[in-house]
Amino acid sequence: MEQQQLNISLDKTTGVSCDKCQNEVFQEVLLLRKISRFLTGQAQDGVIPVSVFACTKCSHVNNEFLPAPLRTDAVEIIEEITE
Repeated sequence: MEQQQLNISLDKTTGVSCDKCQNEVFQEVLLLRKISRFLTGQAQDGVIPVSVFACTKCSHVNNEFLPAPLRTDAVEIIEEITE
């Protein structure tokens, strides 16, 4: 499947900054979620990677970068780990 490219000028966009420290540079990181073998039908529990963006300065993950079901819990967990 070919990915469609949009012809949009960057001056028509809005920057995104870290909600915690206002840094504007992010890196892609993974949250790992465990899933029960009873839900998957597999012999062992599994792990699902969830790709999000974290601030390169303070490691904070803005709520808007998380899937809706993870928003409150994941931000609190990430902040505990990075403090």
